[in-house]
Amino acid sequence: MVNYVQALTAPKQGAFVFAKPHANNAKVLSLMRKKFGEVGVTILREGEIAGETIDSKGYIDQHYYAIASKATIMKPKDLNLPADKFKATFGEEWSKVLADGRAFNAIDVQAKLGISAAQLEVKWKAAQKSGAFVKLGGGFYCALIDASKKIYTFNAFFMSMRGKFTEPGTSIHYFTVEFDPTKLSWENFRGNVLGPTDPAAAPPSSLRGMISADWQSLGLASAPNTSDNGVHASASPFEGLAERMNWLQAPISSDPFGKVLLGAGIPEATIKAWSVDPQVVLPGEGGKKGSLFDQLEDMDLQPCIDKCVALAAAQP
Repeated sequence: MVNYVQALTAPKQGAFVFAKPHANNAKVLSLMRKKFGEVGVTILREGEIAGETIDSKGYIDQHYYAIASKATIMKPKDLNLPADKFKATFGEEWSKVLADGRAFNAIDVQAKLGISAAQLEVKWKAAQKSGAFVKLGGGFYCALIDASKKIYTFNAFFMSMRGKFTEPGTSIHYFTVEFDPTKLSWENFRGNVLGPTDPAAAPPSSLRGMISADWQSLGLASAPNTSDNGVHASASPFEGLAERMNWLQAPISSDPFGKVLLGAGIPEATIKAWSVDPQVVLPGEGGKKGSLFDQLEDMDLQPCIDKCVALAAAQP
């Protein structure tokens, strides 16, 4: 592979990190800055994005695109839904449900039924418990949300998560950061600086571990869990690019990592398409497909670039 990193002025890898709304306060931000300084993570830029903006711009929907696309972005008629699975679970034809106008994405079903995200979540969990529920694919679920009206919806669990980011008066505080891959690997950045998704399993010295242990003194309203775990960070250099493109509307051509990918011959249209974690053909696996993000997770800068080049070459 060509060492495209040599073309960079400073061969460092950049991540997008933010304090989640439930943990966005001065004490947590101070802890994050202190931790970054201790491990050689340089803050390039930071700022606030208000919940109202996150809502109106759809930033959180793009961030969780694989799940959110079914809940808030796509309409039921546009979903690639396995009709056989639908009929096997609910006993009626998907085509008839569509024709009758009885299927809604989660954001539209709230309006249709006149209910809040919290009320929708109660109905969603009740449908799961009763068996009026089916997994249609990876991150793709359907429930009979109103049995009397025979109304269906998709991925409604996302709405309560979305609400935590979009409620008026809330915000995230973001940091764009960089660090030297020869001194701090991406795996250590995520595993030991940030900590695992489940804060209960996070090292005590990691951000999630410290926030979990000291949540009361840090001013949090409740103990962290796997959803409200204090902080988010990109899972790879490519995800860092995708998140800067989304949250900061950063042009690919002016982003350091974006420039390298363009210079490696990967078209801008491909990079944009990859930013929502599509299923891609995997190199050397006989046409097998997998998550783009999964292929790049925890890779350092050069291996990530090499894998991007290989993935681009493998696509039909």
